[in-house]
Amino acid sequence: MEYYLAIDIGASSGRHILGTVENGKLKLEEIYRFENGISKINDEFCWDIDKLFESVKIGIKKCVELGKIPRSVGIDTWAVDFVLLDENDDMLGNAVSYRDDRTEGMMEEVFEIIPKDMMYLYTGIQFQRFNTIYQLLSIKKNKPEILEKAKTFLMIPDYLNFLLTGKKVNEYTNASTTQLVNSFDRTWDPKILDDLGIKKDIFQEIKLPKTRLGTLRAELASEFGFDMEVILPATHDTGSAFISSVCNDSDSLYLSSGTWSLIGLENRFPLCVPQTMEYNFTNEGGIDYRYRFLKNIMGLWVIQEVSRNLDNKYSFAELVELAREKESFTSVVDVNDDRFLKPENMIMEIKNYCIETNQKVPEEVGEIAMCVYNSLAHCYQKAVLNIEEIFEKEFERINIFGGGCQNNFLNELVAKVTGKEVLAGPIEATAIGNIVAQLLSYNIYKDLGEARGAIKESFNIITFKPGEV
Repeated sequence: MEYYLAIDIGASSGRHILGTVENGKLKLEEIYRFENGISKINDEFCWDIDKLFESVKIGIKKCVELGKIPRSVGIDTWAVDFVLLDENDDMLGNAVSYRDDRTEGMMEEVFEIIPKDMMYLYTGIQFQRFNTIYQLLSIKKNKPEILEKAKTFLMIPDYLNFLLTGKKVNEYTNASTTQLVNSFDRTWDPKILDDLGIKKDIFQEIKLPKTRLGTLRAELASEFGFDMEVILPATHDTGSAFISSVCNDSDSLYLSSGTWSLIGLENRFPLCVPQTMEYNFTNEGGIDYRYRFLKNIMGLWVIQEVSRNLDNKYSFAELVELAREKESFTSVVDVNDDRFLKPENMIMEIKNYCIETNQKVPEEVGEIAMCVYNSLAHCYQKAVLNIEEIFEKEFERINIFGGGCQNNFLNELVAKVTGKEVLAGPIEATAIGNIVAQLLSYNIYKDLGEARGAIKESFNIITFKPGEV
């Protein structure tokens, strides 16, 4: 039996999932799960990269303990965040999170140097205040000595791969989220870097998913007691998740549902026109140079924060049931408003938004939960209408995948509000996509279409029809 290891690291947790192929079908086994999160260090919200890498190693050792030695491993994480290394490959400063407020006002400063419409034409990436470009400008402005000393720029999964292999590369799907990669040339844009005064030589060669980086550092192979190949998946977790769509046609929209919601479609070329800029759609890199044309929407983060504000008194399943009881509650908030990015109190922000927009204010827990789920469904609907306007066609269905697709109440709301058929699954979309990239690298599936067919046969997919919910 050959095993392929996906290390999927999200904002709140990570896990090691082994994949195998039997009779063409994929099978998954979770080996290890660990916590992740941000903490405040010297007034910055940061990731603990050393702890993350230790967790990566612990999970690999768990595979050894079980006698299930991976042939290869791939790592994916969230987007936009990075580390800078000095000439000795030591980290400069902290691994600051995209939720830190250091980028306040940076977007506007960039637009004074590079007009907004030109920036979008160059990169095709939607404007979000936490994009890598604004983080780098913040460092240049407030901590210039860090950029002066920097010799290497690596995004979070790139850095973890460097620690595993000693190889320095920037993977394409994650690099595209920086707003520093030219959407047509698919390389670091020299004009943007020159105009902003950021050194070009700190950036690495951009490599595609399915690239084999090589084997482990000798000391790690010795520590683990075996060697294996490190293969690039789509290291942006959403890029990996999109690989797992069970739809491989032109009539379907994709919705990756997790802490963030990403809704859109696959395209063979970037759309960098005024209309798509106005609607703030992005053209992120995908596998095989596909473009993920999508809208980034604040996702289940909102209900996660509501739960935290309630001292985690209710499970997410209980919040869903309480929302069902208040299904007649109709107030809606714009979950993409920056006020919901990292509020002191999510519940108070929701209530204040409703007050400011003259809507009924949710008071009971069920009303608050219903407001969140209803708001997500309506935000998805708005994005769907934008996409249909841009492409001048109606889409028949939405494939919702990722952890959020387990929320059948939200799936029902999406079908009802959008009027589209909803296919829910697979749940472990990111890990599946990560493993599929490894399998494609080894030609175990001949192409993405064959892999998607296998995914559809391998995992439970639930259908929600708008007239039946």
